[in-house]
Amino acid sequence: MTISDPGTLFTHPDRNLGMELVRATEAAAIRAAPWIGRGEKNLADGAAVDAMRKFLGTVDFDGVVVIGEGEKDDAPMLFNGEHVGTGNGPSFDIAVDPIDGTSLTATGRMNAVSVIAVSDRGTMYDPSAVFYMDKIVTGPEGLGVIDLSLPIGDNIRALAAAKGMPVEEMQIAVLDRPRHKQLIADIRAAGAGTRLLLDGDVAGGINAARPESRIDMCVGVGGTPEGIITACAVKALGGVIQGKLKPKDDAERQRAIDAGHDLDRILTGDDLVTGDNTYFVATGVTDGALVAGVSRKNGLIRTESLVLRSHSGTQRRVIADHLESKWLGEA
Repeated sequence: MTISDPGTLFTHPDRNLGMELVRATEAAAIRAAPWIGRGEKNLADGAAVDAMRKFLGTVDFDGVVVIGEGEKDDAPMLFNGEHVGTGNGPSFDIAVDPIDGTSLTATGRMNAVSVIAVSDRGTMYDPSAVFYMDKIVTGPEGLGVIDLSLPIGDNIRALAAAKGMPVEEMQIAVLDRPRHKQLIADIRAAGAGTRLLLDGDVAGGINAARPESRIDMCVGVGGTPEGIITACAVKALGGVIQGKLKPKDDAERQRAIDAGHDLDRILTGDDLVTGDNTYFVATGVTDGALVAGVSRKNGLIRTESLVLRSHSGTQRRVIADHLESKWLGEA
């Protein structure tokens, strides 16, 4: 790029909504932090939800929650269809998870984050109350290489070849759940290593798409909200995601069919989020590989956040110090 041709983003910089949304994830993480390790995941989630809702209400945009977290387990939530923001400015779809990893927070384990994903109105996939999806996530090397319909061993070998890596060096992230017993065995039989996640598959998926991460792929059945949120982040990172709805029972399957979903269809990143204007914001609740957790020292509360935008390809890390006196005792 030359000075005579500086590029559109330089000559016409626009507003990065993510830098306003980060205040909401920071607030959610800070409010959840006192509940870390106290065994009360719903109280932690409730504190995060209340804080996120309050701060989202100050942002100049018209947001509609297309997919929220909580409905599947009767936890507190920002509900589907809820309007957030001031109502002024651009219109967006939102997927939220005030804490991805409520159990991690309650037990004091790593990798709990507060997340928001945003895309232009009408571009975010609505799974119609199917709460789980099978998915595969990789970095850009997986484009045209991975295929969710193939056995996991085939995908691992194909991605290893695309990355120029021995299969034995591949690290595959997967939620440590009984439903994944055979999947984990198949990954290891292929010669790759596993990174078992206790919870928090948003961080697992994003780490699979980040070039500096040691996770090469994230696979398995996780929450649909987490899948949509991950798709927004993966778009900004230039990675690859594929998903397939996974109804938990016959009743949910029938609701999906009645809503017009093809349960055999493999959804691409462009199916999950159309368009190229997505935002993803995550603030650490507990320490993890993606972002550091909330810490308190000398009257300050420190947060670390990741802010991604697909349109500009910008990745920002935001480290903020908040005066403890401004937060303690506030509603």
